Amino acid sequence: MKNILFTVLIGCIVGFIDIIPMLKMKLDRYAISSAFTFYFIMPFIIFNIKLLENIWWLKGGLITLILSLPTIIIISKADKKSILPIACMAVILGSIIGVAGHYLNIM
Repeated sequence: MKNILFTVLIGCIVGFIDIIPMLKMKLDRYAISSAFTFYFIMPFIIFNIKLLENIWWLKGGLITLILSLPTIIIISKADKKSILPIACMAVILGSIIGVAGHYLNIM
């Protein structure tokens, strides 16, 4: 039960970190809720996937980047400048999730 609560807490924190710039840019609520939901779910995936166990410090960033590729492809059609910020946020926030899970002994 403790692990689930930490996972939900990490998901909420990382989700809010991701949507702060989106709120400042006044993006539509569907884009904001989609981004929050993506990062809210990512800790559950990262902590329960058994790939890349030896390189725990890279696991979160890599898995998040891979899973964000479909979103990046869809968004790149309308806005080419958003590709790099979305990919960077995926790697940074995914790495934060992975490191937090490692040090909180969730993974």
